[in-house]
Amino acid sequence: MLERIVFILADESQVEFVMQLKEKFGKEGRKLLVSVRSKADFLSFEKPEGAEEKDGRLFVTDDGTVLRLLREQGEKAAAFLHGNNREEDLSGAPFAVSNIEELDGDYFERIYLRMAGLPLSIARTKRCLLREMTVADVDAFYEIYAEPSVTRYMDGLYEDPEKERQYTRDYIREIYGFYGYGLWSVVHLESGRIIGRAGLSLREGFALPELGFVIAVPFQKKGYGYEVCRAVLSYGERELGFQAVQALILEGNAASVRLCEKLGFVRCDRVESRGKIYDRYLWKNK
Repeated sequence: MLERIVFILADESQVEFVMQLKEKFGKEGRKLLVSVRSKADFLSFEKPEGAEEKDGRLFVTDDGTVLRLLREQGEKAAAFLHGNNREEDLSGAPFAVSNIEELDGDYFERIYLRMAGLPLSIARTKRCLLREMTVADVDAFYEIYAEPSVTRYMDGLYEDPEKERQYTRDYIREIYGFYGYGLWSVVHLESGRIIGRAGLSLREGFALPELGFVIAVPFQKKGYGYEVCRAVLSYGERELGFQAVQALILEGNAASVRLCEKLGFVRCDRVESRGKIYDRYLWKNK
């Protein structure tokens, strides 16, 4: 969890905006420390032996030299873009922020977790936690997908688990990192067990985000699919601004049809994707 944000600024005129951000966090009731250091102070500071704990700390800087030094030291560092540093080389930063007076603590928390390689929590339902996938989840996915009925209407995993782990690493970096959403792991709160996946994705050739879901066989027919998919649609509407979502269902998949209709989807047409024909269902925000 993010505990402290340290701004290291070459442009002192930006301090005012950082102080506004700090005040905003206070009004939000966040126990998040915000401090400011100048570039000169940072460069002249001699780091003592026994480096302090890096967990919970995010650096944000508007200076390329400072950014490179922070990255060399293994710190979690983001670039700060503003009107006075457009010529500054901040290309080494995996994330950048601008208009900081308009941002909130959740935004910085997401950056920190992404840099730390930790999953973001998406939603919590009565019985489940919906969070981003991790590489450690892959073993549980193989258990879920081993049941033949699960892959009857959807693609399975790679035969080689290491390929699936690499795919998951790439997915976390490229899909979560770029889009900010995707398929997420479904964690059973009572047992801590991963019981499926659910989320939103973009299918090539289609404009609308697509709902996807799979629930482990022992947890099917108990309302878990409806519970987590409701949370997915709510998150998509509230946090991502999606006003419509589609679901593509192969013929014969009656269980998915029933679930989508219960969620408020309506069949609209038939479409082709990757050589297969699907019934396309549409959900719209009312």
